[in-house]
Order: sequence, then structure tokens, then C-alpha cells
Amino acid sequence: MLFPTTDFAIFFGIVFIGNWLIAPFPRPWKIFTLVASYVFYAWWDWRFIFLLAVTTVFTILGGQLVHRSTTDPARRGWLIATFVAELGLLGWFKYATFFTVTVDNMLHRLGFHGTPLPIVQVAEPVGISFFTFMGLSYVFDIYRRQLVTSPALDVAVFLSFFPHLVAGPIVRSSDLLPQIARARQRDPRYIDLPQAAYLIFGGLFKKVVISSYVSSAIVDPVFNNPSLHSAPEILFAIYGYAVQIYCDFSGYTDIAIGCALLLGFHFPQNFNKPYTARSLQDFWRRWHMTLSSWLRDYVYVPLGGNRGSRGTMYRNIMITMLLGGLWHGAAWTFVAWGGLHGLGQCVGHWKRSRRVARGLPPQPEATPAIWWQQFATFQLVCLGWVFFRADTFPNAFTLIGRLFSTWGEPAPLVRWPVVLTIVGSLSLQYMPSGLGARIEEGFAAFGTVAKGAVLGVSLLVITTLGPAGVAPFIYFRF
Repeated sequence: MLFPTTDFAIFFGIVFIGNWLIAPFPRPWKIFTLVASYVFYAWWDWRFIFLLAVTTVFTILGGQLVHRSTTDPARRGWLIATFVAELGLLGWFKYATFFTVTVDNMLHRLGFHGTPLPIVQVAEPVGISFFTFMGLSYVFDIYRRQLVTSPALDVAVFLSFFPHLVAGPIVRSSDLLPQIARARQRDPRYIDLPQAAYLIFGGLFKKVVISSYVSSAIVDPVFNNPSLHSAPEILFAIYGYAVQIYCDFSGYTDIAIGCALLLGFHFPQNFNKPYTARSLQDFWRRWHMTLSSWLRDYVYVPLGGNRGSRGTMYRNIMITMLLGGLWHGAAWTFVAWGGLHGLGQCVGHWKRSRRVARGLPPQPEATPAIWWQQFATFQLVCLGWVFFRADTFPNAFTLIGRLFSTWGEPAPLVRWPVVLTIVGSLSLQYMPSGLGARIEEGFAAFGTVAKGAVLGVSLLVITTLGPAGVAPFIYFRF
């Protein structure tokens, strides 16, 4: 069930009314929310609700067993068993085909030309990485004694809550479980309607209008057939994909956060002007922040973080980013994307340490230097997006090669609406941070009729400018 559809509008209307009618009764509310979330997930493919249910059972049992164990070896054993069970499901459904193809190709390169391995074709459930990571963090936080176990029904609602279910944000158990436990204390009179409307309608505009237009106008034609396009088209396609994936993913999370607000729940922020970052490390503090903090707390820190030698820290960064790349998709292009970001962060750490050793601040603060860092970081991020978006390495290298060799050739796809959309979208990253808050305040000052008129006109603009059908969000694949 896609957010920008009539189906979801009807579904959410029913859930919104039921949510607030049943809110004073905790157990019925939790059952209602759980059923609604499973209906939402079943809309994609009803068979995968059993996978969500099994993951939930593993998470509940794992948390209970870790919590009840009285010795450290037993606690560690149950933690490992839970991780093996949940990562086993994730590995089978997401990576089985990738690994069998990789092993088969490796055997052929080594000279084994016998019967090829049977290729395992497994349909990938939408959002499996997101609810798996949330389940693992719940059990791991119990293991670290940062969290106590919650009732089974609460955990089931936590993992399946439909606004975040298929594409995040990755909400920590310490954030959402307390809100579920005190759900009856919510009051519909205190819904932040201006903020929710700003997020939902802004997210719809980013996804339905900007992301869809840039995708169809230049990104898809160029990336699908890179050898047919000139350097200007390739350059704007790469920048266009940076706009597309940002508007697509941040649009989804804005809608998710807005829907949760209307139901009385608060999700963490997931984006903060990522294309204004001054380094790749800064980029990951701004892009998909719930994933980057998850990787930091549950991969990087357990590996040792920045403790130990500089070489050990670089190793930990590379492992974390390579795993982060693989999390995004079962292809070596995603691993290369993660490796590029890991290498860039290692170089950034090295440069900052050199400046500190010379008695300088970690980063220069002069305005020209800041602009240069932002420009250079954006180019590196876009280079990474080439591998992220390209289906194969040959396509990625064809794009990069033609970017430097085909200037002067015709560029019919580089039309002024495309350029204006891309440049305008990137420029908005540099708008004052308080602009959104001022828009919300202005909307809040309107009367009920005026609010309805503004929302109606906004919806009319979105449906008029958007395409006839809306493609699934990019991060549904992850």
C-alpha cells in the first residue's frame, strides 16, 4: 500500500478514527493497531505477514531469554542465537540469490566448469531490513542492560507499526516502546496539525512531483542506456538522481513522521540538509540519520569504534560502511558504494588528525573553505550515487567514462524544466533552517476553513503536477 494512493487515504482515515476512539482502552487499542499494521503489510503480499510474525516471535523470545539469564555466557549465547535466527531470515530472503550467483561465478573463474549451482530465486519482502534491524536493536539493548523487556503485545506493535514498517525511519525501542506503553495518555486535542500537514504534504510534493519528474525526465533514460547519452545529460542525470533519491526517501519519512504525529506518536528526524555536508562523515550525520546512528551503535562501537590504533579505527569504519552498503541491496555495486563512503571517511579522519597535529582546528572555518568542502563533498556523494543507481559495474564505468569524453555532443534531455528542478531542489538545502517552522506557524494562524482550503489547493497542485501513477519508494527495496 503506497502512501500517495487512494487506498492508503481510505485506510488511514479508518485507522485515524479507530485510533482515537479506542485510545482510552490500552489493550484493545494495541490489538487494533497490530491488526491494522498487518493489513497494511499484507497489501503488498499477504504471505509475508508470516515472516513479520516469525521475526516478532524471535525478538520477543530472544529478549525474554537474554533478560532472564543469570550468567554472562548464557546471556551472550541467547543474544547470538537471536541474531543468527533473525539474520538468517534476512540473509535467506534478501541475499540467497546474490550469494549463490557470486559463488557460482567464483567457481567458474577458478576453473570449475561442471554443473552450475542451482540459483535460488527468493522474492524479497518489502522492508525486511527495517523491522529486522529494529528487532535486533531491542534484544541487544536488553543484553547491554539499557532496556528491560516489554509485554509481548507491545513489542509486536513496536515492530509492525505501519508508518515506519516498510521504509523506516528505524525507530529505537527506547523511543517507541514507552510511547506505546503510555498510549492511553495521548490526547487528540494536542495533535500538532500544522507540523503533520507540513510534513505530509511536503513529503507528497517531494515524492509525487519532484522525484517522479526528475526520474522520468532524465535519470531513468540515462542510467538505463548510458552509452546513448552525452556528458551534459550524464552530469544532470547524476545530479538528478541525487535529487530523486533525496526527495523520494525524505518524502517517505516525512509522510511517515506526519502520519505518526496524527496518531499521537513522535518519530525521530531522519534527514537534515544532507547535501550541505562538509565531509562524508558529516553527510552521514545528516542522511538517513536513524540508519547511520544504528550502524554506529550496533556495528561500529561493538567492533571497537575509535578505540585502539588509527589503523583499527579505519578498519572499523570500512567494515561498518561495507556492511551498510550491503544492507542497501544484494549487489556488488552497493558494496562499492559503501566502500567509497568508508574510504572517504577514513581519508577525512586522517586529514583532520593531521590538522590537529599541526595545532590547527579540525576543519577550516573560513567561508571560501566551507563552500569548497560542501562542493567537494557533494561531488563525492554523487560519485557514490553512480554505483548506487547503476545496475552493473559496466554501466557505472560507462557513465563515468562518457562524462569525461562526450562534451560537445547533443544533449536533448537537458531542458530548462529539468535544470530548474534540479538546481532549485538543491538550492532549497541552503534555505534558512527556520523556514519550515515559519510556514507551520503561518498555517496554524489560519482558521479551519482557510486550513482546509490550503490543504485542498495543495493536494490539487500535487495531483495536477504529478504523474498518473506513482512508482514505489526507492527504499522499499531495502
